[in-house]
Amino acid sequence: MFQRLSENLYSFRDTCQVYAARNGNEAVLVDFGSGEILDRLAEIGVTRVAAILMTHHHRDQAQGLERAVRAGIPIWVPHNEQELFAEVDAYWQARELMNNYNVRQDRFSPLEPVPIAGTLKDYETVRHAGVDLTVVPTPGHTVGSVSFLSRIDGRAVAFTGDLIYGPGQVWSLAATHWSYGGGEGLAHSVLSLLDLKDRGPDLLLPSHGHVMEKPSEAIDLLVERLWELLRFRRQFEGLLNLRERPFEEVTPHLLRNRTSFAYHYVLLSKSGKALYFDFGHDFLMGLPAGTERSSRRPWLYTLGALKKQYGVTKIDAVVPTHYHDDHVAGLNLLRDREGAQVWAAVAFSDILRRPEFYDLPCLWYDPIPVDRELGLGEPIRWEEYEFTLYPLPGHTLYAVAIFLEVDGKRVLIAGDQYHGGEGIMENYVYPNRYRIDDFADSAALYAKLRPDWICTGHWSPLRVQPGYYEELAERGEKLARIHRDLLPLEEVDFGAEGAGARLTPYQARVRLGQTFEMEAEAKNPYRREARAEVRLHAPPGWTVEPAAAVVTLPPGEWGRAKFRVTPGTPGRRQRVAADVTVDGARFGQLAEALVTVRE
Repeated sequence: MFQRLSENLYSFRDTCQVYAARNGNEAVLVDFGSGEILDRLAEIGVTRVAAILMTHHHRDQAQGLERAVRAGIPIWVPHNEQELFAEVDAYWQARELMNNYNVRQDRFSPLEPVPIAGTLKDYETVRHAGVDLTVVPTPGHTVGSVSFLSRIDGRAVAFTGDLIYGPGQVWSLAATHWSYGGGEGLAHSVLSLLDLKDRGPDLLLPSHGHVMEKPSEAIDLLVERLWELLRFRRQFEGLLNLRERPFEEVTPHLLRNRTSFAYHYVLLSKSGKALYFDFGHDFLMGLPAGTERSSRRPWLYTLGALKKQYGVTKIDAVVPTHYHDDHVAGLNLLRDREGAQVWAAVAFSDILRRPEFYDLPCLWYDPIPVDRELGLGEPIRWEEYEFTLYPLPGHTLYAVAIFLEVDGKRVLIAGDQYHGGEGIMENYVYPNRYRIDDFADSAALYAKLRPDWICTGHWSPLRVQPGYYEELAERGEKLARIHRDLLPLEEVDFGAEGAGARLTPYQARVRLGQTFEMEAEAKNPYRREARAEVRLHAPPGWTVEPAAAVVTLPPGEWGRAKFRVTPGTPGRRQRVAADVTVDGARFGQLAEALVTVRE
């Protein structure tokens, strides 16, 4: 039944509270439950639903959405949970079940996929049925949960999903376990509640529970109780201190954010502008289980503190050190919400723009537009500063070190090249296209630049001590020597990565019968000129032209060949492989690509 909250605002009790914000005979619905509300809308004078906005993906909010689809009602879902609505078939097929340590409630998703009209991006304001609603990220109950702020009948109202049930209470504590035994959702609930309180709503409208007309009191009591549980568990005990002071000074005009999973750094200008180096997962209190989009959520939580405490008036640009998700996840948010430009090294700008094209670890889910490509070794002027990007392969082939002087100190922003508190442990992963001499080369670069401070992605800034550069050089040479001893490079040299072929695009989406181009790269692993033959192996019923490509390659070099591929069967992630033969030695299907074919 309906409960009238004000002239144009109603709640309907179903498997969850469904809210209807009315404008004349139109309404926008927040959450949907079983869909029974569609049978009752005439009672409040509504003949048309302009849109349904979902706070999160759980079935008690979403189980009736198929009714909305049949009725032609547009469904809008949180951007970070879009696959848990629209691509849930693939999710159910991939979700681990046996030996399962992922206790997140992502399986409380719709049983069947739901076509969506679009996604609700954090901090944007959308308008439906003449009602403006601002999307506020409020992780806690789920990683991707959102709340909606709106002004209805003269009051600021917050549709809070399952963030809060009532004064001092939540609908579910089990949902706050984002990892096996972890309390990440508890910590994020505290952060979300305090952020919501700062926004000053007059009314809290939960998906389960009681309408709250004293939001501050309800939130304060819940934060107090959640904090008691966190202290009891001895988890996240520095949370409130980090919220109060998220930044620390490396120098007076260079700050390190202490709350992000991969630290980002902020360069402060006299003009009030700021330049970010990297920006990934701001205020992430531990990694949720899983690696799909709904487990990785960026937000702009510390931006307000930066502006208030350091007088920042504009985030002018952000410069990533490399393409890995924990360093770039928030770039689109900064660009879309703050107008910050993305300046990226030419060495990996295309990876940001076209992540699906590459077979690399740690890719972000969405393309990231690059506003300015930065060359290597060329001084770049920004406000009163000058900085230079240098190639820094090792942790990944696609990385740079950023060198600048600030407050009289020579500083190197170095990403993840070395790890550990002493900054000497080589941080390499073979599929990141590690090469044998990379760390010998980076040791030489560090010794040439001789920074006073080295700012890393996951460890405290390192103040360089005597003997540091010499130790890096010794370790770099030793690591290279060990690899040369272990690998049969004089006979067959596929490098440290062990890669003899690649196919691009790595992930392709095409229509049945649509011809598309695929490029194969093959390496000559010999120390002599050699003839490489590449053939593509495709599923039955597909056609590939030409049948084979032959290239003559100098010693140790790569060559490319293009193929035209026409899929003959529909399916998700069908496999195409590159079969390589070099000078008569058949190395086989050294690389694959994945093709999703839709009818």
